[in-house]
Amino acid sequence: MSETQQTADVSSLSFEQARDELVRVVAELEQGSPTLEHSLALWERGEALAAHCEQWLQGAKKRLDDARGIAPDDEPAR
Repeated sequence: MSETQQTADVSSLSFEQARDELVRVVAELEQGSPTLEHSLALWERGEALAAHCEQWLQGAKKRLDDARGIAPDDEPAR
């Protein structure tokens, strides 16, 4: 799978799907893989999944801050 395909695939995942796949990728990396190439592909996929999860979390934090009336610089909105 190319890097472009991986990124496109990751961008369509929900937070929970990405998190669950990231857990599987980490477990597989910890067990060791048969080839260096496979390990690198897993690592790259894990990086993409972790970045996607971080985006979801940042978006959720912003929504909560907006709902609570907290400005981006942590000062209450006026």
